[in-house]
Amino acid sequence: MSHQPHKDFAGAKLGMWLFLFTELLLFGGLFLLYAVYFKRYPHEFAAGGKQLNWIMGAANTVILLTSSLFAAMAVTAVQLGERRRAVQLIGGTIICAAGFMVIKYIEWSAKIGHGIFPGSEHLKGGPPGESVFFSLYFMTTGIHGLHVLIGAALLAWVAAGVKGERVTSGNYILLENGALYWHLVDLIWIFIFPLYYLIL
Repeated sequence: MSHQPHKDFAGAKLGMWLFLFTELLLFGGLFLLYAVYFKRYPHEFAAGGKQLNWIMGAANTVILLTSSLFAAMAVTAVQLGERRRAVQLIGGTIICAAGFMVIKYIEWSAKIGHGIFPGSEHLKGGPPGESVFFSLYFMTTGIHGLHVLIGAALLAWVAAGVKGERVTSGNYILLENGALYWHLVDLIWIFIFPLYYLIL
């Protein structure tokens, strides 16, 4: 019976990797759409990218990279039996998630305030490629933002598990899987940032 937990851990980790693969397929499809339309409207995509705030995009990149570091450190802390430190590190990750969403809210609000959003009169009156660019931008960053919120909620739940000693040095698969999910959220943003904000 002593080997059973290890089988459970392996199964849980495999299940998480399969789930992450479906997430990669979702965003892979969005990136494929981007590639198809970019080839068709390269100048309009470049013009659209220049209207985005790359400083805010870069700030969010730093925030997510920092949050991933905190998540990885939290796993190590739990493995070492440092529960309080693990909770603090998970808290740091969640604070970073909140910071990311605040910046994204400011960005979206500015765009919507200028009449730039899918189906707006501003985009209808402009070149079709620009409308496609911003439709993809809002769709991709919107779905990614939803993943950030889900990831933060998941990590908050795991943090409660660490505090309640349900997640321990001998049973930390929930935190490990939560951190894996968070790393995926970070990885996807690393693709989104140059595709939309640094486009030439």
